[in-house]
Amino acid sequence: MGQDIKLTASDGFKLGGYRADPAGAPKAAIVVIQEIFGVNHHIRLVCDRLAAEGYVAIAPSIFDRTQPNFQCGYSPDEIATARKFIANPDWDAMLRDTQAAIDAVKDVGPIGIIGFCLGGSIAYAAATKLSGLSAAVGYYGGAVVRFADDKPNVPTQLHFGEKDAGIPLTDVETIKAKRPEVEVHIYPGAQHGFHCDERASYDKASADIAWPRSLAFFAKHLKK
Repeated sequence: MGQDIKLTASDGFKLGGYRADPAGAPKAAIVVIQEIFGVNHHIRLVCDRLAAEGYVAIAPSIFDRTQPNFQCGYSPDEIATARKFIANPDWDAMLRDTQAAIDAVKDVGPIGIIGFCLGGSIAYAAATKLSGLSAAVGYYGGAVVRFADDKPNVPTQLHFGEKDAGIPLTDVETIKAKRPEVEVHIYPGAQHGFHCDERASYDKASADIAWPRSLAFFAKHLKK
């Protein structure tokens, strides 16, 4: 459904990405921010699913500054390789590249952002720092708690797994206490990565609640 694209950030850096367009006139646009595994098969499928719902979906390759076109799967070795990208994350650069994706679809109409894992943290940071957004959704972003003193400028919805080994519920409670205006959902028994059906931690019951909840949130806040 989609195609590979090129984006240009504000500092002139050129990065890749993936864009999927709906069959008919788009309702709005949604920027999709990857996990640590790159703009891989799963992230492309998320874009395709959003396009099927009537949105232009665009996923910037935010690791291109380190390794162009990086994408991988979920084996232990691949996970170990992917984790090297976030040993010392350049949040400012990733946000510049996210802004490039926002700017690329601003002619479509209202713009939302959704991110998973690392992308969940970036989606939250984007809601507080970037321009052009109307709504933000983040799934299991481990760094959200670090950014929780910053108030989102747009309606924001967050999803966490109760059994996420990397995000203790105490972090989620901190986020809820600091940001009562943010909609926060916790999924009983779900682990990190519960939305991705290509990961061992996939939890269909939780994903089947979270995804429609995300779509309803976008439908509410991305009106032309």
